[in-house]
Amino acid sequence: MRAVLVSEFGGPEQLQLGQAADPVAGRGQVRIAVNAAGVNPVDAGNRADGRWAGLRVPCVLGYDVAGVIDRVMAMTHFPDGAGGYAELAVVDAGLAAPIGAAVSFAEAAATPLAAGTALVVLSRLGLPPASRLLVLGASGGVGLFLLQLAAAAGVVTIGVGRPAMHAQLSALGAAACVDYTREDVAARAQALAGGPVDAIADLVGGTLAAAALPSLRPGGQIAAIATPELDLDPLLDANITFHGVLIGDDGDRVRALAALLDRKALRPVVSHVLPLAAAAEAHRILERRHASGKIILDVTG
Repeated sequence: MRAVLVSEFGGPEQLQLGQAADPVAGRGQVRIAVNAAGVNPVDAGNRADGRWAGLRVPCVLGYDVAGVIDRVMAMTHFPDGAGGYAELAVVDAGLAAPIGAAVSFAEAAATPLAAGTALVVLSRLGLPPASRLLVLGASGGVGLFLLQLAAAAGVVTIGVGRPAMHAQLSALGAAACVDYTREDVAARAQALAGGPVDAIADLVGGTLAAAALPSLRPGGQIAAIATPELDLDPLLDANITFHGVLIGDDGDRVRALAALLDRKALRPVVSHVLPLAAAAEAHRILERRHASGKIILDVTG
């Protein structure tokens, strides 16, 4: 089969289209003829050094796939499964979900990991309706899904992102937006919320959570999917609950997301569709951190 192979961990140039042995489905597994594969930030980390995920070179990256057994989408076993950047992928049968005829393969491939992570963040926070959630990195792949899912749950979101994305964030459910490039994130968030927020979703890591922390009420919560640079003392003093979030396998979650796609209750924002041979360019776009939506590899082209 054709596949994008990583022969050595390193930069995007390590992503090379080549030939790999067809994967064989074992007991309880299915083999998917992949039409589209989603590209996620974790893929770039695995390309640079996938040993944390149990990957060994040569390997095929990619967790999000959409294709044909019937018409399905799936997230391959996380984190040491991967294998989505190829014409064929094998997953446990319980991790695949049928997709409706009106859902494109690109939309389906954009969804399992990013939207699944957003669901896990919301589940961990457990916010009741009318709660105020500050979303750092709202214009990223996870953030664009989180805004929609939070709005559906009645949670009021303030999205932090570049001004060029504010109209998109509002259209997807953000009650208000903050420009982190020009504004004091904490002060602006409190002004927009009419007081402290109940929780912060940190989808970017680094220093932004520390800058936003003054906007969080005592007894509030932070859920982070990337490592923040935070002093623990202020969290302890204010009784802040911190949730570290890393997605795992969950077929029921994938099927729930497929149902939302079928009902048009969830809208993937796909900014780039590139041929499989352009996987390296997909990673370069990803690492510039301003993709403005999900990047998809068209495996059929």
